[in-house]
Amino acid sequence: MYRNAAGALDFVKAVFGAVERMCSKDDHGVIRHAEFTIGDSTFMLSQENKDFPELRSIEAFGGSPVHVFLYLDDVDAVAAKAVKAGATLKYPLEDKPYGRSCGFIDPFGLIWWVSSPLAEAKP
Repeated sequence: MYRNAAGALDFVKAVFGAVERMCSKDDHGVIRHAEFTIGDSTFMLSQENKDFPELRSIEAFGGSPVHVFLYLDDVDAVAAKAVKAGATLKYPLEDKPYGRSCGFIDPFGLIWWVSSPLAEAKP
């Protein structure tokens, strides 16, 4: 849930190359439900709506208790795109036992961890 679902959808497209699968908008053009994929993973997002007060946005909570972790081929490129798109790098790029990794908070408050898997773990 976001206060600016369209902005969040644009962010994942720009940073991760997400592919929009569907997007349902209300009469005012506000996203009520969108689905997108990053690699083979499907995600959904929606805009905060006063008609459903129990579905509060990340911003309403003052940040997200959820962390999304993705394995990607080129973590350095994704981190650079994220920062360019307004994310804040919170955990620097470094080599870890499980691969090259970093963490950032997107402009809307969601926490993303990205890592390139170790060569021996790749298919």
